Amino acid sequence: VLIADTAVTERPTAEQLAAIAIRSAAFARRMGQEPRVAFVSYTTFGNPPGAFVGELREAVALLDTGRHDFEYEGEMAPDLALNHEMQRRYYPFSRLNGPANILIMPGLQSASLSAKLLRALGGENVLGPFLLGMKLPVQIAPMTAGASDLVTLAVLAAGGRAGS
Repeated sequence: VLIADTAVTERPTAEQLAAIAIRSAAFARRMGQEPRVAFVSYTTFGNPPGAFVGELREAVALLDTGRHDFEYEGEMAPDLALNHEMQRRYYPFSRLNGPANILIMPGLQSASLSAKLLRALGGENVLGPFLLGMKLPVQIAPMTAGASDLVTLAVLAAGGRAGS
């Protein structure tokens, strides 16, 4: 599961969120995954009503105006985004054909907190953050990174232009 944007944009605009989704989907594809993007929020399709979800809705609307080679949906709670059975049962209109594997967060605070919680609690390998869109590959090694994490980040940086 990829989480974006965990390192750069504090309060992304709808245009930035759409661009983050496009870059993240391309990155996921390069990593061998078929991208399914969810714009995540504390609300799900407007319930409960919220004042801070307009950018997410606008980002989805912006993506709707173009042709994209990946699935996307939003706004939805992260637990729903990751549970396709719940999506089918309660929101059969959802455009995702499986659980989301890319979570686009509404802002840096929620993204960074989520990624760090997963790193601390998850028990799985966590890679990144990756800076996408740069001229050369850039990796950020968290303070908690171990030797194997650093080797993996170096291999990914040397293996190609992760940001292109």
